[in-house]
Amino acid sequence: MQAIIKEIDQYAFLTGKIPVTSFYIGGGTPTTMLNNGLEDILEHIYKKFNMQCDIHLESHPNHLSQVNLEKIKSLGVQNLSIGVESLQDKYLKFLNRPYSVKEVTETVQRSVDMNFKCLNLDFIFELPGQTYSEVELAGRTLVEMGANQVAAYPLFRFPYTKMGSSGEVSNFKLATILKRRKMIGILENIFYSSGFARSSVWAFTKQGQPKYCSVTVPAYFGLGASGGTYLNDIFYLNTFNVSHYIQAMEKGNSPIALSINLREKMQMAAWLYWRIYETSFNKTDFQQRFGKELDHLLGKYLKFCAAIGFLQDDGSQITLTDRGTYWLHAFEDIFSIDYISTLWGTSKQNPWPQKVVL
Repeated sequence: MQAIIKEIDQYAFLTGKIPVTSFYIGGGTPTTMLNNGLEDILEHIYKKFNMQCDIHLESHPNHLSQVNLEKIKSLGVQNLSIGVESLQDKYLKFLNRPYSVKEVTETVQRSVDMNFKCLNLDFIFELPGQTYSEVELAGRTLVEMGANQVAAYPLFRFPYTKMGSSGEVSNFKLATILKRRKMIGILENIFYSSGFARSSVWAFTKQGQPKYCSVTVPAYFGLGASGGTYLNDIFYLNTFNVSHYIQAMEKGNSPIALSINLREKMQMAAWLYWRIYETSFNKTDFQQRFGKELDHLLGKYLKFCAAIGFLQDDGSQITLTDRGTYWLHAFEDIFSIDYISTLWGTSKQNPWPQKVVL
């Protein structure tokens, strides 16, 4: 907590009164710091920055007692995400989640009753042995729970994690990809028929409700160990090691472990990646950001994607179809999972890596 407050001071000196329009607290579980530093961090942030936004907060079901929910609400949190992950006990056990379906259901009900602007539930599908009927039942139950948003992700296995190190299941076998597509299709039908609209590749938000979001914003800075910062032409990461992060801040040193200067084409790729993730964007936004016409640079690719049913192009706005949303992101994942595995895997092993080749 003390180290993060020191880092807040560093950024406050640089940003001055620039308005902060998005505030996300996540990765892993910040509610572990509830009543143990989180309150001090939030107080300091609102003291030092020109905050013009709500707070979006990740949480663990076991941390959401009625007392803690009231404390979270009192801190100004208006958007809460709960890592439900599964609604069948056997899959909760597989995922090493320390709660039962009954317990997590009660937690969600308490949270719904708190009337957050957006309550998001994270849900993992395509688990080993999971059937289509089990996914359908879970999808209907998620809707009945009363949340504003559901983020439904397939199970991704990263090589540096315990689950991914076995190598028994590939993320990119054709059978796996096709099974995922059918399962997300089942969930799409349930959510659309229940008044939800797609708000990102994996997320569905009730129509007319604000969405829960994290790092799809055009520019951001990240605080704490492993915090990532993207400022148009540079991306950098703090050390992943908490002890080393604290030591760096105590000594007045920079916690940044790795950085990369982004050429314009890389900036364009990053911009397009997140706009595809959000499934819809205006071409004029690209032109305002880069001073170039999207059609001039990528027009032939957009026409091809439209011809095969991946997107709709009305001349000013690009909107991905459900088919395009899935397959374009499936292709992206081939690269992004390798990128994350390399970058995060190295950073977890070495607090201060000299170089990472992506």
